[in-house]
Amino acid sequence: MQTIIKLAPRTLIPALSRCSKHTLPDLPYDYNALEPVVSGEIMKLHHQKHHATYVNNLNIAEEKYNEAKGKNDLTTMIHLQPAIRFNGGGHLNHSIFWEILCPKQGGNQPTGTLAEQIKKDFGSFDKMMTQLSNASVGVQGSGWGWLGYNKQDQRLQIATCTNQDPLQATTGLVPIFGIDVWEHAYYLQYKNVRADYVKAIFDIANWKKSDELLQKAKQ
Repeated sequence: MQTIIKLAPRTLIPALSRCSKHTLPDLPYDYNALEPVVSGEIMKLHHQKHHATYVNNLNIAEEKYNEAKGKNDLTTMIHLQPAIRFNGGGHLNHSIFWEILCPKQGGNQPTGTLAEQIKKDFGSFDKMMTQLSNASVGVQGSGWGWLGYNKQDQRLQIATCTNQDPLQATTGLVPIFGIDVWEHAYYLQYKNVRADYVKAIFDIANWKKSDELLQKAKQ
């Protein structure tokens, strides 16, 4: 039985430099490509409004942070950390989320390295899916459910993060597959039945991409 990790609050101290601004990534598919699991309307709002807002607010917060750093204004730097954590996490999480989804495929299950690791750590794909589903549905309020890779223990683990806390920066686990359980990700289509959305999301999981992420994490 795998232990489900619940995120404990930590302080993220950003190491920011004067670099190019963050940009909204293009989706690797059309907005309506994930239907009927996720509607084109939801995808468009999710990408163009919510993710775009995280990117915009992150750039603003980083600019203010760098200005404060240049003035050695530690109070302002500390004050800006929650905004960087929230918007930076939102940008990181969604950039991964778009990549680990794909148009619906028949018999969609992991193969290769990921399939072997899931069998080793959970016993079967169905057992992993059940644990990840239960963890994601059980998130109180807004957040994410994740399948992550523990590089130190060399095994996959289930974890949940509140709000937009990014998985690796706050738990140390490398994200392999994640489920966005903020209401904006599903409410227009699934109303308040989060469990139906979580169940359906596995039909559009891009396990090939997740397998690539795992192989990279193992290097």
